[in-house]
Amino acid sequence: MAAPLRRASSVALVASALLACATPVGVRRGDPEVVHRELTASVLSVGRPSTPTLQVLERENLRARFDEDPDATLAELHRRLDVEHDRGRLFALAELSFLRGEQTGDRGRYLACAIYAWALLFPGADRPVALDSSDPRLRLTYDLYNRGLTAGLATDDRVHVDLSPRSIALPFGSLALALAAPAEPHQWAGYRIDDFVAAADLRVRGLRNRYRRPGIGAPLVAALHGLVEGAPASTGHFRIPPRTKVPVTALVRIADARAALVTGRVDAALELYSQDTALDVEIAGRRVPLEFETTSAFAYTLEGAKLWDFELAGFFSNALRPVEVLFGSDPMIARTRTGDGLFLLHPYHPGRIPIVLVHGTASSPARWAELINELENDRRIWDRYQIWLFIYNTGNPVGYSGGLLRHALRNTVAELDPNGQDPALHEMVVIGHSQGGLLAKLTAVSSGDRFWRLASDRDFDSIRLSPEDRETLANSVFFEPLPFVKRLVFIATPHHGSYLASFSVVRLMGGIITLPTTLLRASIDALIADPLGHAMRSQRRLPTAIDDLTPGNPFLEVLASLPIAPGVAANSIIAVRGDGPLEHASDGVVRYESAHIEGVESEKVVHSGHSTQEYPDTIEEVRRILLEHAGEQ
Repeated sequence: MAAPLRRASSVALVASALLACATPVGVRRGDPEVVHRELTASVLSVGRPSTPTLQVLERENLRARFDEDPDATLAELHRRLDVEHDRGRLFALAELSFLRGEQTGDRGRYLACAIYAWALLFPGADRPVALDSSDPRLRLTYDLYNRGLTAGLATDDRVHVDLSPRSIALPFGSLALALAAPAEPHQWAGYRIDDFVAAADLRVRGLRNRYRRPGIGAPLVAALHGLVEGAPASTGHFRIPPRTKVPVTALVRIADARAALVTGRVDAALELYSQDTALDVEIAGRRVPLEFETTSAFAYTLEGAKLWDFELAGFFSNALRPVEVLFGSDPMIARTRTGDGLFLLHPYHPGRIPIVLVHGTASSPARWAELINELENDRRIWDRYQIWLFIYNTGNPVGYSGGLLRHALRNTVAELDPNGQDPALHEMVVIGHSQGGLLAKLTAVSSGDRFWRLASDRDFDSIRLSPEDRETLANSVFFEPLPFVKRLVFIATPHHGSYLASFSVVRLMGGIITLPTTLLRASIDALIADPLGHAMRSQRRLPTAIDDLTPGNPFLEVLASLPIAPGVAANSIIAVRGDGPLEHASDGVVRYESAHIEGVESEKVVHSGHSTQEYPDTIEEVRRILLEHAGEQ
């Protein structure tokens, strides 16, 4: 008997040891990251219910049933709902409805998710807010509402979002969706907008940061579809390119959602907002921020844009005109648009200071994308500034392009504020990169006849020219400060030229640049009007931008010698490569000694290449300058 007892005793000891090591309830140390992911996972992040929703299913003894018959389980959970006090069930119903929508594609399930979420977030003006601000379910409930709307209003192919009024079947009744403003189509700045795309479906490339302004509402991206007939157009609307994509937010306001969950009859009104019209909205007696996806709309605007093709084409030839790049070649469209090269991405905002961005050689406004993305998503900048962009054929003489910029700025200010009632327009900041910095300087200098004397020893007024030719030449050689320009920012600007412009291969490229016919005609007429050759005496041929950017060029040296007008502040941002002495440094295109000028308020040296307008340190310096200009620092 001793051996069996010993064996029994051994088995008992092993069993006891096993029981001691693995009690029915206990803990073991785990990876904190894994534990955190388990606690914060949700249907939106990993495609399965969150911990709070699973807790509800377990308490209701419905977890296994949900796996077997989810629709019946949701119906039972809805039947048990106490709409006045049931935070847990409302949240679980919202999340599980979204999950069921993902599984079935049923838009009614998605919209049920949004209705449950709305009922939880906005119980009514006479009811307390259901979720504390520290409750992690709060932000997730906003997201469930937003995503539920986007998916619930999607077209059958799920490519676009349908914002038309209609009746939609729900699992517990029906939704009657009306437009909050039924007499007007969806519009922005006087344009009809359509082709709504869910911002959540767009993946952004080419920009460092993707910005989302969190809040309530389904963030969408809309396309422009012509002016709304009979509707008042926004001031300056014709300067907005028709390819512009607009970030908008759809809000479906649900009337007494908690009562509607009981009756099954849900009445709702669809409201559409853009960041140009509202950043928050009143719901149940409190202001709630609206959600916008700004970066995705901006990147969508630049996707496939002709601006990229313009960079080299616009350098070598004037055949590709900025107006066609921005607005297309349709003459009917072109007649209603501006051809001076200045365009907007948003409607004109009175009270906001213009930031005018001027690109460099063989470039385009698209190269400001990183800067625009950062500035427009900074509320301090957005509330105080509006961004304008200037596009020009960069192979043209610097004086000619500078005249176009000045003409465009005068036109725009006169159009937007003909009576001079907006003082913010007279605090304008002009920011130029590379050659664009030279154009910017031409807005704030008094040249007298110094540029003209480089070409002729005769008085300009003594030369007989047609009014059109006289205006073309005068705008290219005579400059006085524009009264509304109050600050210049030079970024990698070759005030004393670019050493690359003197290379033989670059000068060869300059020889094949075609110049604008208006300038050629005006110059030829000036020569014909002066048969002794005194007019345009020093010009064997009209200069190009390559000539003007060559170190030692007379035009460039005169411009460098001209002081910036009193009352106009200036800042320099200079790019250099490496950490060597500044006097020997360059950004690969412009030497430090060329970009450095005296008399500026600040000079920031950034370690980057020539395209420093895209570089984080440069953007942060621009942000600092703008906040200082607006009196924020």
